[in-house]
Amino acid sequence: MYLENKLSTHWDSLSADELRSRQGRRLHHFLKNHVVPFSAHYGNLFEEAGIDPDGIRTVEDLSALPFSSKRSLISEADGTPLTRDFVLVPDEKVLAKRPSTIVRALTHGRSAVKTAFEKEYRPILMTSTTGRSAEPIPFLYTQHDLDNLALTGRRLMEVCDSRPDFRHLNLFPFAPHLAFWQAHYAGIGYNTFTLSTGGGKVMGTEGNVRLLGKINPDALIGMPTFIYHVLQVAVEKGLHCPNIRRIVLGGEKVPEGLRRKLRTLCAELGSGKVEVMATYGFTEAKMAFPECPSNGGEATGYHLYPDLGIVEVIDPDTGKVVPDGEPGEVVFTPLDSRGSVVLRYRTGDLISGGITHEECPACGGKMPRLMGRISRVSDVRRMNIGKVKGTLVNFNELEHVLDDLADVGTWQIELRKRNDDPLESDEIVVHVAPASRVEREEIESRISERFAAATEIRPNRIEFHDAADLRRRHGVGKALKEEKVIDRRDDAAVADSNTSTPVSHHELS
Repeated sequence: MYLENKLSTHWDSLSADELRSRQGRRLHHFLKNHVVPFSAHYGNLFEEAGIDPDGIRTVEDLSALPFSSKRSLISEADGTPLTRDFVLVPDEKVLAKRPSTIVRALTHGRSAVKTAFEKEYRPILMTSTTGRSAEPIPFLYTQHDLDNLALTGRRLMEVCDSRPDFRHLNLFPFAPHLAFWQAHYAGIGYNTFTLSTGGGKVMGTEGNVRLLGKINPDALIGMPTFIYHVLQVAVEKGLHCPNIRRIVLGGEKVPEGLRRKLRTLCAELGSGKVEVMATYGFTEAKMAFPECPSNGGEATGYHLYPDLGIVEVIDPDTGKVVPDGEPGEVVFTPLDSRGSVVLRYRTGDLISGGITHEECPACGGKMPRLMGRISRVSDVRRMNIGKVKGTLVNFNELEHVLDDLADVGTWQIELRKRNDDPLESDEIVVHVAPASRVEREEIESRISERFAAATEIRPNRIEFHDAADLRRRHGVGKALKEEKVIDRRDDAAVADSNTSTPVSHHELS
């Protein structure tokens, strides 16, 4: 079968130089035979820029291609997505002249050739970006892409050290977004039991907790905040879930403090040793990259798939590729996609430890890995503009500060105008649900001191809530992603306003 053939690549045995050489050959084939002939955007781009796809033969040759970004995918005139321009639409006349097509027609018949091309090129599934700051951008998948999604799902299961006899509970919200479908196809690709609950929006927290008790899963897959809420309610209800061994997270940052809290909740449910791992994925890649179990130690990086895509790490200011181990922005180029295709896609994500080709100390794998924390390039730029009391604020750091505090269960940061007056100064309110019976004054002191150490500011006030109230504030069961940082400054002087915009970092005027 196609999927079985794809698994026998043996890329893990290649040296870094051999790996890049093979990637170069795949890149050349992909551009010459699929992208340039069949993509309206890249066909025009190569022609106008005078780029000969036959001259792109190495990973280093990628530098001849311009970057793409979310702006490339949206019309400057009216802001609508340019979806069709980036979809590979095959020209039947071009395909018919290829020797491989002629041979296939002679050996299998024209009908079989037509069926094969339909599976390769006809879009049958759509995902999209979340659309929080802009119009959602659709990305189309063909059967070829779904085979790859099952392949990367199987690899995700293998890297995360799952077992075929595990029972997996997929708690990602049911939506046209990569996270849900990657988890769904992981179960298919690995041929293992996977129950998708649809997250809080479909069954609610209570429904997910009931399934947790009934299924007694070995592995949980989902958004970090939502899984925390589900486990917390399960503990409150006195559930016994002794089988949980893996928690695989996506869609949000996963600080070490949050991992510890998840392991603690699992212990209260009767589970033994639980490995908590993060994944890194984005709509434009059509795949997610997992961490492997680190036996409770430091995370060992996101394991990449070099046969399916080229990952570059660049200096976000100059656009130049940085050496291994240096921080920079993640750039992605697919090597085997159909449907929607973008080349040299600037993700807007900064990786603090860059890329490494060294053997993984945890699993021994030799695939390249992305190392360290991931944050947004755009958020860093905002830090250089916005100020609170004259100090630049990085809300990514504040998220880690709060998650790393053992006495803080869940939290939410709220930005407001003092006295709800639009002419007043900004203030930061921290909402907290304590995780333990610690004096409030002690928690307040710790939060304030940690804030000051990380950002040179202190919250204006700290408000305490029970866990159920924080779940409501987060939008559990309503929002696609739980709202952990909310900016209500634009709501000043508007009574009972229900509009808010979640952010990761934000300008503060």
